[in-house]
Amino acid sequence: MTETLDPALPDDIVEAVEKVLDAACDRDLMLATAESCTGGLLAALLTDVPGRSHAFERGFVVYSKQAKCDLLAIERKRVDSCGAVSREIALDMATGALAASRADIAVSVTGYAGPPGKDEDGEEGLVHFGCARKGGEAFHREERFGAIGRDGVRIAALRTALDMLAEALSQ
Repeated sequence: MTETLDPALPDDIVEAVEKVLDAACDRDLMLATAESCTGGLLAALLTDVPGRSHAFERGFVVYSKQAKCDLLAIERKRVDSCGAVSREIALDMATGALAASRADIAVSVTGYAGPPGKDEDGEEGLVHFGCARKGGEAFHREERFGAIGRDGVRIAALRTALDMLAEALSQ
């Protein structure tokens, strides 16, 4: 286990981060993230491993609808019509992060980590993920983690995002 990663993290997440970074380094590929409900946690994990963090190119924390539009070039009318937490926006976030970086692979996370806010009617624990690779097809996952609390949803989302990165790296 890497000493620099937060010791409060579950062992499987630490191992997954190390495997993803090893695979990226072995293939000389760069990674990017576009995060909403995880608030940059994935990017932080990917920069915590000494000697391998150079595989991480950049991260976008796009918590608001407008940030998704401004930083990832997603049209506001698309966010409004599809919803910020949707398959379409998760895929747009991943492809937008890829286009706005020098990365080879980008993963995105958008969801409701805790009870939806006063202006939202979303399902607590619903998270959409997108993953895009240069020259490849982007793919999506939807998870319904349930009302397991903000931390629980975020940890579960990290597992899924890391799994998607590993899948993209194996192609």
